[in-house]
Amino acid sequence: MARLGRWVLTLLLVAATAGCGVGAARGDSGSAGASASAAPSSAPSTSRARPAVSSSPPAVSSHRAASSAASSPLPPISVRARAAGLIDIRTIVADAIVDLRYATSHNFVGVTLYPAGARCLVHRSMAAGLTAAADRLRREGDVLVFWDCYRPHSVQVRMFEIVPDPDWVARPGPYARSHEAARSVDVTLARAATGLPCPVSQRVQGHCLLDMGTGFDDFSARAHAFATAGVSPRARSNRALLRTAMYSGGITVYPGEWWHFNGPGSAVDRPRLDAPLD
Repeated sequence: MARLGRWVLTLLLVAATAGCGVGAARGDSGSAGASASAAPSSAPSTSRARPAVSSSPPAVSSHRAASSAASSPLPPISVRARAAGLIDIRTIVADAIVDLRYATSHNFVGVTLYPAGARCLVHRSMAAGLTAAADRLRREGDVLVFWDCYRPHSVQVRMFEIVPDPDWVARPGPYARSHEAARSVDVTLARAATGLPCPVSQRVQGHCLLDMGTGFDDFSARAHAFATAGVSPRARSNRALLRTAMYSGGITVYPGEWWHFNGPGSAVDRPRLDAPLD
């Protein structure tokens, strides 16, 4: 009987040891057994989460655009641009829409002023602010559209020759400021147009421009950043959204143009930059 008792006790110990080993393996590897036991409690929470994701497709689209853009490395900028502290906006805001108007004839001059393949270059001092602004807007499903960034001095001279009004076009001088110093940008907002109606005139690279009350380089009082006369409530709200996002990055609006924003030190006189745009 004593031998029989010891034999039974041994069998019980072996079985108990085997059971602990299987349980540990399931717990560590997340096997089908563990998943099945958790499924009833996790299923309701998953079904509740799905509508939240699908109800904000623009934000999801923007994140996908950022990931896609980031996966395609950009060619390096010129040696002179790097020496001047310039960076391509897409290296810090991967989902930025670059729609440089002066690289086309779709601008107030009516002729192309930038070379084909021109980049949106900004001084590295604007990197943190623009990143913060883009992150904030992305959470709302919006993306930044860059109409102008670094502007060579020769282009500024030509612009002033065509529109010699310092209220609208900065007078060229012996030093670089604002766009010429790559410390100002002209921007607007767009939202992913997936499944949404969008007039052809408002479409830009798969997105839809938000209503801002005027177009780019509109030389009227309605273009003032805080204008109310002739500017719809929706447009005023969109302008405020853009300003708030840019302010969060320490980048301030120029009161005369709702699209023009200045980075730190944009008004400081600096040596002219001699850097190509491509």
